[in-house]
Amino acid sequence: MKKAIHFIFVLLSGALIFSCNEEAITTSPNVKLEFSADTVSFDTVFTTIGSTTKSFRVKNPENNSVNISNIRLAGGDNSPFRLNINGVQTNNGDNFTIYGKDSMYIFVEVTVDPTGQDLPMVIHDSIVFNLNGNTQDVDLIAFGQDFHLFDGKTIKSQHWPNDKPYLIYNSVLVDSMETLTIDAGCRIHFHEGSSLFVHGTLLVNGTADEPVNFLGDRLEETYKNVPGQWGAYTTLSSGSIYVFGGLHFLAGSVNNHINHANIKNAEKGIQVDTLGASDNPVLTLQNSVIENMTLNCLDARTTFVKASNCIFANSGSYTVALRFGGHYEFNHNTIANYYTGSTRTVPALFLNNYYEIDEQTFGFDLDAEFNNCIVYGNVNNEVSYSIAESSPFIVNFNTCLLNTLLNTVENDMVFTNSLFNKDPLFEDPYDYNYAIDSLSPARDIGNSDIANLFPFDLNNNSRLADDGPDLGALEWVAQEEE
Repeated sequence: MKKAIHFIFVLLSGALIFSCNEEAITTSPNVKLEFSADTVSFDTVFTTIGSTTKSFRVKNPENNSVNISNIRLAGGDNSPFRLNINGVQTNNGDNFTIYGKDSMYIFVEVTVDPTGQDLPMVIHDSIVFNLNGNTQDVDLIAFGQDFHLFDGKTIKSQHWPNDKPYLIYNSVLVDSMETLTIDAGCRIHFHEGSSLFVHGTLLVNGTADEPVNFLGDRLEETYKNVPGQWGAYTTLSSGSIYVFGGLHFLAGSVNNHINHANIKNAEKGIQVDTLGASDNPVLTLQNSVIENMTLNCLDARTTFVKASNCIFANSGSYTVALRFGGHYEFNHNTIANYYTGSTRTVPALFLNNYYEIDEQTFGFDLDAEFNNCIVYGNVNNEVSYSIAESSPFIVNFNTCLLNTLLNTVENDMVFTNSLFNKDPLFEDPYDYNYAIDSLSPARDIGNSDIANLFPFDLNNNSRLADDGPDLGALEWVAQEEE
């Protein structure tokens, strides 16, 4: 009896194994594959630089297995696309079985050959599937773009026209006594770990219609608002990491002007190093947006910076840090911090007039003026300072709106005609929209003398066309009814 039971068990086990391994394969010509996407599309891909990898699923909707007799790129070996079919690196493969109600993955990459043309090009191909005598396909599309490559270079005086994008690898240095001039509409892309260092002079000549854009080289939509994509850094002897500015002005740099620029998604936006006393602004910032940084949007150190009609927004540390003294003039700026990349414990604006090293304190004169500005964010106190009594500390807020817990009556800083802890009612700061609402307390209360010096806002709207100038970089403008 035991032998009979054992014999039956062996027969049943064999049958089960056979049925699992030999699941019936459907050969009907009516069977169709299903795809998680009918088109795989790549955002702009720089020529010679490989794309990110994209994938899609090939699904078998049948109860039984199917055998795909061939999967191939229609463009063959000359195609700029590359495939990985279910773990196999091939652009043309045979006999891929998918069990019933199961699926397989196909991964796609693309590298575009340079063409010498300035305008983006469109590259098409398709993946062809042969199943039971029928053909199906998934379209592939990529937008290729030639570019100017600068790889770890020190450059002399030159002019960058708006023809093709510029791609910086391993950082670029504008040499001492040399000038880099960048035309309106240029796009400057930085690979991870790269910055633009300026020992000479940088002139950025954007316009309201054609701003100059400084951003990373990941062009996929998912990277549109990801901070920390670019900016040089080094490891110090202590083991800590020192992060440079995405645009980093070195000691000795002079007469820098940035007008109508968008600088975003770096580790640190702009750093102006310790430069000492200067009768002229080392950096003049106008009509620009510096936003979405892991650390600071502006880190200025013992220098002279003028900023007007600028938005400094969203950073993991101080949005604007004016350190170790210096001279600063801020007119009609919006400093806003609604950073969501990490938990923020420091304010949007920080000022001090000293430097500490080896338990020694070195004081530097600080003279800072804020006129018709907004400083606001999503923590309780967005203004902070620290003072060395040995050096002058002169800070004036004239007609500003500030989010602060400071005692504004008895304070080392002077507050004149300013509002405190009144929500400016930004339209949607978490979606990078810092225009104020029609009911904002910042409307029509600005100092007219300052507004007369800056009669147009960041978007070229007049500040003098209604009852009074608004605070911040953006004037409220009534929307036309549709």
